[in-house]
Amino acid sequence: MLLSKLNPLSLLLWASLVSLFMHQFEEYRYPGYFPGMVNSVMFSSKHPERYPLNTNTALVINVFVGWVAYLLAALFGEKILWLAIAAILVSVGNFFAHTFLFNLKGHTLYNPGMFTAIFLFAPIAIYFAYLVIQGNLAALMDWVVGILLGIVLNYLGVFKLIDWLKDENTEYVFPKRFLLPSQRR
Repeated sequence: MLLSKLNPLSLLLWASLVSLFMHQFEEYRYPGYFPGMVNSVMFSSKHPERYPLNTNTALVINVFVGWVAYLLAALFGEKILWLAIAAILVSVGNFFAHTFLFNLKGHTLYNPGMFTAIFLFAPIAIYFAYLVIQGNLAALMDWVVGILLGIVLNYLGVFKLIDWLKDENTEYVFPKRFLLPSQRR
């Protein structure tokens, strides 16, 4: 079986990719009101269905940044460990954003993406760090490049992309089901 041929780090990086898909399912499908929450809570938008996060921006962030980074990290594993470190740091960033930032700013106990951030991203990140440190798998440059790239992916690949692609008159509008339940009227 293919899974039995993967080393623990490779298997964990594939699990990390699957956890990203599950996280995005929670954010955009069930319960799915992440876009409306981000636009309303984080940006106080008067147009939470489209501004500043819109469907085009969500596609770019989730597919072209997220899927590509996590997939390449899983494919290359230890060969390009700095990329794996960067992808794991995106998960860590999501953990802190969903567990603390969004809830504190929105005065909520839950937001879409929080469950997977706590129960998938955090344990995977902790076990990843354990495997890499215990196995002495990363060189200093892996850590330096991985941490710097992780910061860049979190900042430029998420936050700044929302800013750069914002457009109050965009045609890329989220349907009402993506809004906070109180905004769906």
